[in-house]
Amino acid sequence: MDISYSVKRSSKRTKITITVERDSTVVVQAPNHASDEAIAQIVEAKRFWIYEKTTHGQKYTNRPHPPGKELVSGESALYLGRSYRIEIVDDETECIRFDQRFLVPQSCAHHKKGAMRKWYIARARERILPRVVKQARELGVSFGRARIVDSRYRWGSCTVRDNINLNWRLIKAPIFVIDYVIAHELSHLLEPNHTPRFWNIVKAQVPAMDRARGWLREHGEILEQEV
Repeated sequence: MDISYSVKRSSKRTKITITVERDSTVVVQAPNHASDEAIAQIVEAKRFWIYEKTTHGQKYTNRPHPPGKELVSGESALYLGRSYRIEIVDDETECIRFDQRFLVPQSCAHHKKGAMRKWYIARARERILPRVVKQARELGVSFGRARIVDSRYRWGSCTVRDNINLNWRLIKAPIFVIDYVIAHELSHLLEPNHTPRFWNIVKAQVPAMDRARGWLREHGEILEQEV
């Protein structure tokens, strides 16, 4: 089997690492000085691992983007792992409110893609970013900055500048899943590759790691729905 991959080089990187994205594309992160031959050798050495990852059920190969639900009364939307009823209300404000249900002003109901997304992103910044600070303190690591981003193929990432990026859609998942993704990215500051040591660090930080990974495999696509 030929392995197709793209290479991203950086002067900040000291090691060659391989990432399989959720769309099954293979990305090699490498230092500027790494030769094409050295990269090819490492990819070949990781052939079996790459094959397992690209054929894993969690990868979304050739699947359409989830269409989502309608923003109408009686429908429901996820927040922190639970479904809550959507209620369209006659309200002069343009802000969605949450009170054990989503209270959506009539003026927002026509903006299906933007209305809930804006609310989710605000809550993600409010609820997720402090947990990054807390976990970093517990792990004894320092990061550049933490950001909530709109990423199609990753739940999170740790950049070569030690920045932590987290997908806003995670705010729809249970807290233990959010904590797992945070721990996964912060652990890369201690171990850049997915070695046994890396997974031991993550599991020590989040004992529910296996349960969280299983939840993402089963429900990951639901998080990508617009509502």
